[in-house]
Amino acid sequence: MRTRVKICGITRTQDIKSVVDAGADAIGFVFFPPSPRNVSVKLAEELVKHVPAYVQTVGLFVNASSEEILEVLKTVSLDVLQFHGDETPEQCQKIAKLTGRRWYKAIQVKPDLDVISTIKQYQQVGASAMLLDAWHPELKGGTGHSFDWSQFPQLDIPLILAGGLKPENIENAIKTTKAYAVDVSGGVESAKGIKDQQLIEQFMQGVHRGSAK
Repeated sequence: MRTRVKICGITRTQDIKSVVDAGADAIGFVFFPPSPRNVSVKLAEELVKHVPAYVQTVGLFVNASSEEILEVLKTVSLDVLQFHGDETPEQCQKIAKLTGRRWYKAIQVKPDLDVISTIKQYQQVGASAMLLDAWHPELKGGTGHSFDWSQFPQLDIPLILAGGLKPENIENAIKTTKAYAVDVSGGVESAKGIKDQQLIEQFMQGVHRGSAK
C-alpha cells in the first residue's frame, strides 16, 4: 500500500487543484491565527468547496475550545480534526463526542518524552491515528525541522510522520520509518502558505518510490 499523504496549510484554490492532481489523500486547513498559514472560517468555507470526493479535509486546531471548533464546523465541512496543541486525551475525547468527528493528535518528539506511552494514552480514548512531529520550544508545527527517524515506533495504530519533510528526503523518510502516512507543509512551498505545484509533484514521486516494495 502506498504511504498516505496529507498536504497541510492550504490557503489558495489553485493549490487545492495542484494537490488533488498530484494524488494526495488529504488536504489540511490551519485554524490557528498565529500561523502564517492560518485561514479564516470564511476562506476555509470557500476552499473546501473545491475539494472533490475521496479527498479528505482535515482541520488543524491548537488548544481550541469545543465551542470554537463547533463554530468552524457550522460552515466548514471537515472530515477529520487534528489536535496540534497541548490537548489532553480527555479533552480530545470530549471534543470528538461533541463534534462527531474522527480525530488524531500531534505530539512533538521531545528528548525526554515517553513516545509510546503518550501514544497509547490517546489511542485508548479513540484517536484514529497519531502524528509525530519535530519538537520546537516555541512553534506548533511548520518548523521545517525533523527528528531522529530511527526512533520512529512501530505500533498497532496508524502513525503519521511530520517535520522537515521535502522532495529530497521523503523517499528515505518513508523507507526508514514505515509510517502509515506523511504530512507536509513548508517542504512543498515557494513561500509560507503558497504551495508550489512542481514541488508537490516531486514530493509525491518520492512518496511512490519510498512506498515501493
